[in-house]
Amino acid sequence: MGRVITFSRNVFLPLTTVCRNRCDYCGFRTPVQEGCILEPAGVAGILGHGVATGCTEALFTFGERPELEPGFTAMLSALGYGSILDYCYAMCREAIGMGLLPHTNAGLLSYGEMERLRSVNASLGLMLETTAPVPAHRHSPGKKVEERVRMMEDAGRLRIPFTTGILVGIGETLEDREESLMTISDLHRRFGHVQEVIVQNFCPKEGTPMAGVQGVSTEEMCLTLRLARDILPADVAVQIPPNLTDAATLIPCGVDDLGGVSPVTPDYINPEHPWPGLDELRRVAGDAELRERLCIYPQFIRKGWYHPAIEGLIKRLEQQIRGEDR
Repeated sequence: MGRVITFSRNVFLPLTTVCRNRCDYCGFRTPVQEGCILEPAGVAGILGHGVATGCTEALFTFGERPELEPGFTAMLSALGYGSILDYCYAMCREAIGMGLLPHTNAGLLSYGEMERLRSVNASLGLMLETTAPVPAHRHSPGKKVEERVRMMEDAGRLRIPFTTGILVGIGETLEDREESLMTISDLHRRFGHVQEVIVQNFCPKEGTPMAGVQGVSTEEMCLTLRLARDILPADVAVQIPPNLTDAATLIPCGVDDLGGVSPVTPDYINPEHPWPGLDELRRVAGDAELRERLCIYPQFIRKGWYHPAIEGLIKRLEQQIRGEDR
């Protein structure tokens, strides 16, 4: 069997850009202001466009614990919701009703919060980023390593297919990257729930404290990807974002997956880097077979690691992508 490179076709739904963390490299976070919440009509419009263009995944993301920022709760209450997680839950149900599988990345969550979201999500995610105490996280209480590891352990106990990853070039060393990857590998060996690990290169953003910091080279990314492939178990995919780096050059370095790519929405975290189209993804994959997947990987579907309420949708979308492999 030849080599296979996978990807997911998604829509990106940033429910809010408000966040309690203030990472030195982040250009996504904004203060509480008019327009900082993606309202239900906007969500429905994006979901509908996604369905019409053959997407299978609704990627919900937002700043961590935005209710801790003054003024946010009042704005959310005006929409009829008591918390951002209540709002996310409702929008996930909307996505399922329209035929898209939700995947949510909401920052740190408790066991109970993940248990609730599991009923309306095919998978969840949280970037580990790094186990190193880097200065870029000095104003970000949600980036405490022990808290992020605790959440990933809880996700394993709940049998939630999980996405995590490392952020390369934010002040960590190669040894720090190795330690971070070993931490993820240990979590998967204990719980068996990590489906993919993103190796994402830092991209400097104008107006941030790290705007003048140079990103890592393609050579350093290749070295890190080879390290990831050596450390991580074989059943964990190594992923790169194809819009942020020279993906075609990095494919031979151990890449298995190109992540979620949207024909509808921009990468709101890195809006200056457009998503590649399907033809470009085929070029990037080179001699490998480019194959579409869902946001829940096949091995977790076979094991039944999903809530019964979304089983029918999972099976239908599996048939869809098998019939539309292109």
